[in-house]
Amino acid sequence: MQRRLLSASFGAIFAILPVEGAQAQTVQELQAQIDELKATIAEMKAAQKGKASPGPAPTTPASVAVAAAPTTAPTATTAPAAPRAEQPTVAIAAVEKPAKQQWYDRIAIRGYTQLRFNEIISGDRRAPDGISRLRSVGDGGIGDDTNFTFRRIRLILQGDLSDRVSFYFQPDFANSVANQSGGERREGFVQLRDAYVDTFLDRDKRFRLRFGQSKVPFGWENMQSSSNRLTLDRSDGINSAVPGERDIGVIAYYTPRQVERIWQRLEEDGQKLFGNYGAFGVGVFNGQGINRTETNDGVMTVAMATWPFALDGLGGAFDGQVLELGGALLRNGVQPEIRSGGTSDTVYREERGGIHAVLYPQPLGFQAEWNWGRGPEFDVSRQAIRSLPLNGGYVQTMARVRRSPVGPFMPYARWQYYRGGWKALTNAPRLETDEIELGIEFQPNPELELTLAYAHMQRREGDERLAGRAEGDVIRTQLQWNY
Repeated sequence: MQRRLLSASFGAIFAILPVEGAQAQTVQELQAQIDELKATIAEMKAAQKGKASPGPAPTTPASVAVAAAPTTAPTATTAPAAPRAEQPTVAIAAVEKPAKQQWYDRIAIRGYTQLRFNEIISGDRRAPDGISRLRSVGDGGIGDDTNFTFRRIRLILQGDLSDRVSFYFQPDFANSVANQSGGERREGFVQLRDAYVDTFLDRDKRFRLRFGQSKVPFGWENMQSSSNRLTLDRSDGINSAVPGERDIGVIAYYTPRQVERIWQRLEEDGQKLFGNYGAFGVGVFNGQGINRTETNDGVMTVAMATWPFALDGLGGAFDGQVLELGGALLRNGVQPEIRSGGTSDTVYREERGGIHAVLYPQPLGFQAEWNWGRGPEFDVSRQAIRSLPLNGGYVQTMARVRRSPVGPFMPYARWQYYRGGWKALTNAPRLETDEIELGIEFQPNPELELTLAYAHMQRREGDERLAGRAEGDVIRTQLQWNY
């Protein structure tokens, strides 16, 4: 059959192309004759297929594209075809293999900055020598002759080194350094906050080990990021357990599936969570505090548990509400800095237990924490540091308005109380704190948060050489921008 087609094709060629005049023909005439030849061959193939028995039609691979030839012959009135720039081509699509994702492709950079302005509008802005002034261990910007301050300037790098290993790194560029010339502080120093790696021991990433400097799992608001917290500062009573919230050590976290589902639901709803640090956490740390040199062979041991309960089943006003309950235990041996220089030779016993309860605002909410125990405190009567009783915490209520002409906002009210030592300051001075704070947070867009607050404070200044308590009223503002 192929032999017949070839014979017919050559016959057609000799019939159409006389040898004597072939060289005299123009390019247009040759192209027209070639097109006519193609049409003839196509008609012959079609006629032959009609005679052959039917069978499966040949298929062309999807990855091969062939330019089709004309199927009709030009008539006498058809103008000569224009010269073709290219011959029919066959294009084969290459299948590219996906590039292997490198570890640096999975790194995210984010952060936030907090700019504050505090003003003491009445009370003990100044005091005679030896008497406490109105000051706060949570905010060095509360004081005499202060204006704008940067409370935090954080830059966060985090990512996955592999499917089961991730890292987190966070410095703060808004720290101060004391003991300068004449006792003057220097602002704007960078300090390490977090530097840790997580290793996930299961495929679902519910059980992990954390190595490095990170938050110590004691206190719900201690674990909550300052970028996400409603109040301007953490309460003295809870934060006294771990000033700075961090230390170097190893922690094991576990999060059951049902707990993770509730937290994901709250996160999608825009609630202010404390972060997924696990429903259960157990850790060991140096115990001296953030960025301090370890001074003894003992370790601080900590355990924390928290569990959210969905209240939808109660119906009515509880529809969509979540109540979270939990507690924590801490045991430590501390050597505070002393006035004469260095740290105490004595290791002071510290033991604490705490509880927390959070009803997420939908639209009304409630939050409370309290802790009790013993810790290092300067005993004025004996002029020495001793391990003495302590207790304190806070009670807070808040509301959430999702839509308004000024955007979403959250008003809140908080009362806090603390009696006990502050181990992070020289000689572990005793604090006596009573404070009522009223505030409101506006969020005109996700990148900006503005908080306005009023506080009536009764505080003992964090210096064992000063007596009495200061009292006064403070107006506080903070602008936070997220990036």
